[in-house]
Amino acid sequence: QVQLVESGGGSVQTGGSLRLSCVVTGITSNLFGIGWFRQAPGKQREVAAAHNWRNTDTYYLDSVKGRFTISKDTGKNTVYLQMNRLKPEDTGIYSCAASNISTHQYAYWGQGTQVTVSS
Repeated sequence: QVQLVESGGGSVQTGGSLRLSCVVTGITSNLFGIGWFRQAPGKQREVAAAHNWRNTDTYYLDSVKGRFTISKDTGKNTVYLQMNRLKPEDTGIYSCAASNISTHQYAYWGQGTQVTVSS
């Protein structure tokens, strides 16, 4: 089993920054990647950024490119999402999730953390 715990959410004004952390524990040998998902009120959940667990490959949603940076600290089994130049449309619940190597499906989820950006 794999457990994920997020932290670092909060409220900022437009243009501000936040750093989210996702600590991964449990059996990590079968992981493929970690994704940071977000869901705004009334909207579908989308993956904002993702990091391959086994190498440095990353993915970013077009709307966050150049503003968000995903990184991984292997020694701490932690994946970070540095969010800069935040906009009100970045508001939502941010959750990290882990995909397994056999299906590449996101099978493990954290509890989520709220990010609110005010104008």
